[in-house]
Amino acid sequence: MSRTSEQDVFIVADNILSPIGKTTAENFEGLKNNVSGVKQHTDESLSPVPFFASLFHKDETFLTTGNEYTKFEQLLIASIADALIGSGIDPKDKKTVLIISSTKGNISLLETEENNAALQQRIAMPASAKLVASYFGFQNQPIIISNACVSGVMALLTGMRLLRAGQYENAVIAGADVISQFIISGFQSFQALSPAVCKPFDQNRDGLNLGEGAATVILSAQQKFSGNIKVKGGSVSNDANHISGPSRTGEELAQAINQALKDSGLEATDIDFISAHGTATIYNDEMEANAITLAGLQLVPLNSLKGYYGHTLGAAGLIESVVSIQSLKEKLLIPALGYEERGVSHPVNVCNSLLKIDADNFVKTASGFGGCNAAVVIGR
Repeated sequence: MSRTSEQDVFIVADNILSPIGKTTAENFEGLKNNVSGVKQHTDESLSPVPFFASLFHKDETFLTTGNEYTKFEQLLIASIADALIGSGIDPKDKKTVLIISSTKGNISLLETEENNAALQQRIAMPASAKLVASYFGFQNQPIIISNACVSGVMALLTGMRLLRAGQYENAVIAGADVISQFIISGFQSFQALSPAVCKPFDQNRDGLNLGEGAATVILSAQQKFSGNIKVKGGSVSNDANHISGPSRTGEELAQAINQALKDSGLEATDIDFISAHGTATIYNDEMEANAITLAGLQLVPLNSLKGYYGHTLGAAGLIESVVSIQSLKEKLLIPALGYEERGVSHPVNVCNSLLKIDADNFVKTASGFGGCNAAVVIGR
């Protein structure tokens, strides 16, 4: 079954900028060789106690010019610039829109700058979006997606929907987040951080690791890209359960997955692998396994990339989607680092070694604070 009533949306180019590498190719090569960016850090400016996270080196630079840009903005600009190379997409074209995904943006400036009216304006995400748009000469007002940890997947879906509707021909979608004391202390207050490298879906999982990074996906509705991999459909839902705790049943994420499949014109049997959110917290992984089972996908190979990147917040959905797109191209599924023994009630098919696959379609899931859920279907 195929959906023909709406415009196809093609993936033109992408980038991942992370502690593992500065391009998609560098990142995927690292993942194939079991390279993780997650390490123990002792940095009292971020946390009074040691913590595990995937962080850039403090002195690492991302742009050769432009002191007016914060680290957050530099990550976005560097990632977008790499994705644009050779893409054939002109950011100055009025038919091209910029979509930015982040959960925290420049919130870390509150730790280093005087809190006044000027700073309040500077840390507002529209200020960053305008600077990034201006750097590349985007003609349209940029769109910001900031909805907890589903932001990256929602940004992809927003781009898909705008192109399907004919509002634009191209969408440049970029997400980034930078780890700060504010973010670490927040997760510490939830007792949600693991004292080691996280273990998604494992019996001995004990929390998440945080990470920083950026990713970009360029979409187009132009038929000259018709041979490319497509964003086929997607959906969002909400648990309305708790400000930080996910649904106990997984029904709402399952609803998003099922609706994403319907939107794609596909059945559960058409899905070849799942890129799970897989934070390695007790409740998230249990909920997600429930949802995957309810959606009839419990036998489909599944991975979580949090053991390599940590939880990169507003960049996570994009980074993990790009890795999965590369899995389609290279016919290799990256394993879930740290997984040894099933630790969820419903058996799901967690991949624990590099897996050769001949795949056509995958589902990327995400869930976040406030009970938000999202699923996107990407395939040939």
